[in-house]
Amino acid sequence: MAPVAVQQPAAVAQNAQNAQQDTKITLTPSHLKFINSQLQNLEPQQILQWAILTFPRLYQSTAFGLTGLVTIDMISKLQPQYAVAHPIELIFVDTLHHFNETLNLVDRLKKRYPSAALHIYKPENCDTVRDFNRLYGERLWETDEASYDFLVKVEPIQRAYEELGVRATLTGRRKSQGGKRGDLDIVEVEEYTGLIKVNPLANWSFKDVHDYMKANDVPYNVLLDRGYRSVGDWHSTAPVGEGEDERAGRWKGKAKTECGIHETSKFAKFLAAKKVAQQEATA
Repeated sequence: MAPVAVQQPAAVAQNAQNAQQDTKITLTPSHLKFINSQLQNLEPQQILQWAILTFPRLYQSTAFGLTGLVTIDMISKLQPQYAVAHPIELIFVDTLHHFNETLNLVDRLKKRYPSAALHIYKPENCDTVRDFNRLYGERLWETDEASYDFLVKVEPIQRAYEELGVRATLTGRRKSQGGKRGDLDIVEVEEYTGLIKVNPLANWSFKDVHDYMKANDVPYNVLLDRGYRSVGDWHSTAPVGEGEDERAGRWKGKAKTECGIHETSKFAKFLAAKKVAQQEATA
C-alpha cells in the first residue's frame, strides 16, 4: 500500500536529489564507538545538527511521544541554517489502534509545523480497523501478539524505510525511559538491516523533556494530563503510577517493554520460524 504523503515541502525535492547519490553508509564497531564517545557530552541540538550534516536520507520516525515532539521543535528552530524550512521528513506509523487523542495531536502538529513533510504508513492493505479485523480477526493482540506487532508496526515501518530510501533515522528513545533503553547509545546500527538510528535526547530525563516542552509551548498529547507518559495503542497503554518507570504503562503487567520496531533481530527470527511453519504445513 502506498504511503500517504501529507505535506510536500521543498525537503522532498532535496531528498529526491539525495536519492540519486550513493547513499550506502557503513559504520564499523570501532568507528561507532568513537562517534558515541564524541557525541556523549553534546546537547541534543548539537547532535541534531551533526546528524543532519553527516547522514544522507535522514528521516525522523515518530509516534509523537514527548521526546519526538521535542525533536521536531528543535529541528524547526534550526531552519535559518538550511535551505529548506524543516530539513527532516517525518514517518508516522498509524497502527489503526491509536487513541483519538493521538490522532488529534497529529492534526495540531500539521498546523504548528506546516513545512515538515509527514509520511503516514498503515498496516498493509488496510485503511481502517475494520479492514484489519476482516483480514486478521478481532483483538489479534490477545490471540497472537507477535503477529499483531509485526503487522501493525514492524512491517509498516520497514516498508516506509524501503520505499523512502531511508538510511538513517532519528528516534525518541531515552535512557531514563527504563527497561532495555537504560544503556542506550546516541548512535546505533540496526542488526540485519544496517539502518543507522540516532537518539539525540538519549541522555535527557523526563523532567528535561517536560521543561523544554513547557518553555517552548510544544503541542503534546492531552493524555499526558491524565497520568500517561508513554502512549501507544489504546489497548496496551495505561497511566503510570507514582514511582514507576516512564514506560511502565505500556503492556502493563507483562514483561514486554518494546513493540518490535527496535528489535529487528527478534522479528527476523519470528519471520524465519513462521516461514518454516508454513513450509511444514504445505509439505
